[in-house]
This record gives sequence, structure tokens and C-alpha cells, in this order.
Amino acid sequence: MPNTKVSKNTICLWYDRDALEAANFYAKTFPDSSVGAVFHAPGDYPSGKQGNVLTVQFTVAGIPCIGLNGGPAFKQTEAFSFQIATDDQAETDRLWNAIVGNGGQESECGWCKDKWGVSWQITPRALTDGIADPDPKVAKRVFDAMMEMRKIDVAKIEAARKG
Repeated sequence: MPNTKVSKNTICLWYDRDALEAANFYAKTFPDSSVGAVFHAPGDYPSGKQGNVLTVQFTVAGIPCIGLNGGPAFKQTEAFSFQIATDDQAETDRLWNAIVGNGGQESECGWCKDKWGVSWQITPRALTDGIADPDPKVAKRVFDAMMEMRKIDVAKIEAARKG
């Protein structure tokens, strides 16, 4: 019998029919991620048939989630995103390239979408530290540099911080 214990607070992400594929992708891409129980529909429902994958329990970077194959009625938007802190350019590149290279889409300022429409902020710690610099001139230089980027370039962020 699968483990049905759900965390007190779990993010539910709506998919058309690809929740298991998405969960497997996240599990192989992000550290501290895994796929848990997969539940099949006990009967027909508006966007599926009995036996189809209905929900998938998974974890993304330590955050408990459920993928619901609810059908095409609702789409992901940028109003929700995962922000993943990266330690260096290599990690930033690996995650960005995994998302964009798997049918995803680039956006501005470290944002991208996966092929299911879920938004991700791939955010190097150097960027976060630079924008939080106590010197407002340094923070502004870092912010201005970020505004010119798609994927964050850590070397350019560090150069902006130094002036």
C-alpha cells in the first residue's frame, strides 16, 4: 500500500496529463527531489478515465508537491514560481539548460519556464547577495546588470558588485 501521508502544507500543481512525467523530470534535475506515491483514478472523471494517473506525490528541492492531472482547463502562470538558489555558474547553467533544453522557454532576469508551463527562477546567491548589498550604489549596479540578462551570468554580477 502506498504511503498516503501528505504534508500539512503541500503545493498542488495542475497538469493536463503529464504530472508523472513532470515529477520524474524534477526528481532527476533538482537535488533533494524525489517521486513518491502515484495514484490512479478509481473511476472516470471529466478529463480522464478510470486507471489514468490522477495525482503524483513528489518533492522538489525539499518542497512537498502534488501533481494533479486535472485536464486542460487551467494553465500555469508566472504568478507562481519556484526560486532555486544556486551556488555558482556551473549549477546555474546546469539547471537552466535542463529546464530550457527539455522543451522549456527562456525569460528575463533568471526566469524560465519548463515545458509544462511551471515558472522557475534560477537565482545565483551572488545575485541575491549583490541586490541586498548595504551600499545602495552597489545594489543598483547589480540590479541594473541583472535587468540586461536572461540566464544570470555570475561573473557579470560579481563585476557589477565590484564596480
